Amino acid sequence: MISTKTLRLGAVAGVVLLAGACASDNGSSAGREDGSNAAHAAATGKGMEPVKTSEEDWKGVADALGREGKLSGGTVYRTGFPRSDLKVTSKGVTVKAGLSLGSWAAFARYGDGTTMAMGDLVVTEEEMPKVTDALQKAGIAQTAVHKHLLAHSPQVWWTHFHAQGKDADKIARGIRAALNTTATPAPSPPSDQKPDLDTKAIDKAMGTKGKNAGGIYKFSFTRDETITDHGKVLPPAMGVTTAIGFQPTGDGNAVINGDFAMTADEVQKVIKALRGGGIDIVELHNHGLGDNPRLFYMHFWGNDDAVKLARTLKKAVDQTSVTPAG
Repeated sequence: MISTKTLRLGAVAGVVLLAGACASDNGSSAGREDGSNAAHAAATGKGMEPVKTSEEDWKGVADALGREGKLSGGTVYRTGFPRSDLKVTSKGVTVKAGLSLGSWAAFARYGDGTTMAMGDLVVTEEEMPKVTDALQKAGIAQTAVHKHLLAHSPQVWWTHFHAQGKDADKIARGIRAALNTTATPAPSPPSDQKPDLDTKAIDKAMGTKGKNAGGIYKFSFTRDETITDHGKVLPPAMGVTTAIGFQPTGDGNAVINGDFAMTADEVQKVIKALRGGGIDIVELHNHGLGDNPRLFYMHFWGNDDAVKLARTLKKAVDQTSVTPAG
């Protein structure tokens, strides 16, 4: 039997081997564009900003993905793919798709005519090789392979991807090809379930108001710095945020899961704050290969009184340079 340690080492090795050039319509020109953009960002201290778009501008992407997304801030078109087909348990708790099992893809267009796509796919261990092959065939780079949960069954992995090119629809078709190798279900109407939690007390403890998402109570915090990748500015909706979710488990308790977006000097402070309140550390890793400043992401897990957990999470959030998302 292959040990968990072996699997994790294999995943890390896979990231190194799979981290290639970002996708483009004509290969070598993408390298020249990336180099030029990165050099410009380094020289000026600024990155290329995304341009404003409308949802109609992304119709081809929506058609290629097989479902519509939502436009955020007028620049990022983001689509979700909840793995509601998976029945995953972690430490005896059945994890809802809205807490931890949501694949997603985000697209932004830039003034040089290119589109950048980033995202995260939730895949089973059996699906991973096929997803990898499909992404690689489409010229889409994998930038991370890791887990979000402890002691969970069945074994599930999360893989981040990055692509850049002139043809957004082509990138979307590559993502769709990867999704088609999985059992990711068709979209379903959003749930209007309310979280069975004292959300006012949780809001007070967190210092900001959360949002209900189908019975999961969520918080999001954006980095205070401008984040760039390959010389291009990444809006928060491209995934460079701290995300926290509360899934009710009854009697005012909840399991929490999500990830902190941190610079290197913040990592140990966040670990200390989380462990001070008994929250487990799941993973520490990068999501991208070319981000600046370099961001590290830390996934966590806790199962306790929801307000108590919120107080600890607030202490950890306060160790980072972030602002509550509007």
